[in-house]
Amino acid sequence: MAFQAVIWDFGGVITSSPFDAFNAYEAAHGLPHNTIRGINAINPDSNAWARLERSEIDGAGFDALFAAEAAALGHDIRGSAVLALLSGQVRPRMVAALDACRAAGLQLGCITNNAPVGQGAGMAPDRETSDKVSAILARFDHVIESSKAGVRKPDPRIYAMMTDALAVAPEACIYLDDLGINCKPAAAMGMAAIKVNGEAQALDDLGRLLGMTFA
Repeated sequence: MAFQAVIWDFGGVITSSPFDAFNAYEAAHGLPHNTIRGINAINPDSNAWARLERSEIDGAGFDALFAAEAAALGHDIRGSAVLALLSGQVRPRMVAALDACRAAGLQLGCITNNAPVGQGAGMAPDRETSDKVSAILARFDHVIESSKAGVRKPDPRIYAMMTDALAVAPEACIYLDDLGINCKPAAAMGMAAIKVNGEAQALDDLGRLLGMTFA
């Protein structure tokens, strides 16, 4: 079956990874590497991070709950400090790849785990950044935000919501995400999943699947 759609994660794919910002914060505050990711990995379906991405709590609730989770592990980290690190830098080559896929006749979908903080789907810290993110999101045929859908990756339901919205079979889709745990359900459904470790690698892998070259 020929590919008909490319489905993209947003943070860590279209934009730089917030994990880089997490690690910089940890280094600046004398915390062990990947402390924040480690906290978010404990009780991943019910912790503060998961509840925020499903809009079950707001930013203030996350601030307190994350601080409690960090304190339980012996760390002093407010949730508000983590939220300030979420907005990454746009990757221009990824945006150009969106346009190239569109020109090739492919449908475009975006599934993003986000939170009801900042401005817009990209959780932008200011209006200028929010406008740039909005212009990128306008390229997609369909966007699913966990904070609006009440479902977050890696729940298989959110991938099925996208294929239903695009009216395509999973086998006709390519899926890109910077987290392996989020790629696994897509692959299990039959999508060609690409784990994004970096911009160049992701575009090379995408190009091989599509028989295209991305600048």
